Amino acid sequence: MSPTMLQQVDAHHRSLSEPKNGPFTYTDPLSEVPTLSGVDTSVDGSTPIIDMEGLLGPQRSEVVKQIGHACEKNGFFAVKNHGIPEMKINNMLDTARDFFHLPEEERLKFRSSDPNSIIRLVTGFQDKTRNIFVSRQSLKFHCHPVEDFKNQWPSTPPSFREKVGEYCASVRKVEVAILEAISESLGLKRDYIGKILKGHYVSINFYPACQESELDVTYGVRTHTDPTLITILMQDDVPGLQVINDDKWIDVNPIPNAVVVHVGDMLQALSNCRYKSLLHQAIVNCEKERVSIASYCYPSDDAGIGPAKKLIDDDHPAIYKDFTYKEFHESMWRVKCSTAKRLDLFKAESD
Repeated sequence: MSPTMLQQVDAHHRSLSEPKNGPFTYTDPLSEVPTLSGVDTSVDGSTPIIDMEGLLGPQRSEVVKQIGHACEKNGFFAVKNHGIPEMKINNMLDTARDFFHLPEEERLKFRSSDPNSIIRLVTGFQDKTRNIFVSRQSLKFHCHPVEDFKNQWPSTPPSFREKVGEYCASVRKVEVAILEAISESLGLKRDYIGKILKGHYVSINFYPACQESELDVTYGVRTHTDPTLITILMQDDVPGLQVINDDKWIDVNPIPNAVVVHVGDMLQALSNCRYKSLLHQAIVNCEKERVSIASYCYPSDDAGIGPAKKLIDDDHPAIYKDFTYKEFHESMWRVKCSTAKRLDLFKAESD
């Protein structure tokens, strides 16, 4: 994407990001991010890979331990044998490419300045203060239950509603199963997190191939954490995801037919900081476009998100006070911060 095109959408981006209920309370989010020297490409096998099939048999307790260890040590892991058919994965990725290859006027029908809309297109933008381009285009929409929302999805390409609906229904089952395992890994009842789970929100992300001259100022997505319980990411075969692990940036390269699961802000709060929200970013590629599908797990608005009482004792005092997801979500639009520091507003008062 050229700088000229990005400048054209900059005004729209500002309208999306301006707070609705008061001034910003944090500084530029980039100042919150660790300054690290490059990406460590020497780490072999740095992505924990967990065979989800083991959750269905006598090895469940061992797999639950693996998931807990990955959440605590890494903040992310890859899952294989998750049950989403390869055909549905390929159909979803192909449909995503087809949508972003539509004429611009067709795609822009879904552009919206309302972050709470059922479906909205978000385009790339320019950060003029730092001369940075963020090139990701994304179509974000609600999708659970599928039948409640699919009629509001794009009707072109013609396969969109069918193929996307099939994938979303499948990944929802994966979300529930993983959240059950995470609950158990914390020593909580299997349905502890599931009881506060609300809907299912998906972002279809498209990263155009960038020009060589833009590389030093172009991001796919800048460093951030997700305000979720967990996020499940399906990548195509083009690398782009990077995460901070052991104070180093590492590449999380695509693994065929595997999904990446990572910890979000809400799980950090619920686990009393035992599982920390993952700092991650996306980089651009000068040769190939890239597609990813992010599935976000959110609590219901009235769900209590303070640390689980079972995780609090004299040695592990509560780091956060009790709050609702609605309170957190509303505060997000009043702070200029894109990391888990958003949770600082809900820290427990020390005696």
